[in-house]
Amino acid sequence: QVQLVESGGGLVQPGGSLRLSCAASGSFFRIGDMGWYRQAPGKERDLVATITSGGSTNYADSSVKGRFTISRDNAKNTVYLQMNSLNPEDTAVYYCRAEAMLYTLTVKYFWGQGTLVTVSS
Repeated sequence: QVQLVESGGGLVQPGGSLRLSCAASGSFFRIGDMGWYRQAPGKERDLVATITSGGSTNYADSSVKGRFTISRDNAKNTVYLQMNSLNPEDTAVYYCRAEAMLYTLTVKYFWGQGTLVTVSS
């Protein structure tokens, strides 16, 4: 129904930057809230940030405030996560999640496949 394809992960040195992208495609009426989560090795998946269709943002993880910026392009059904001043504690698999209203007027949530971000010298 809805596919989320993430890109932009990789290996970066401490202090560096990466920009993650997540594009939604498939059959849906519209995409609502979108968000980024991350799961570090041996830990649970945690919410990083969310953005509404109107552009309101919330950073659930206080450690990323001032360093990460979530944004979206509604015309492309794409959400971004600009990550600056990365440190080794940011190493994780990053997942995007999207709320989709389907043509059946039901709301469902979908996950991307995850993209690995490794911060290491």
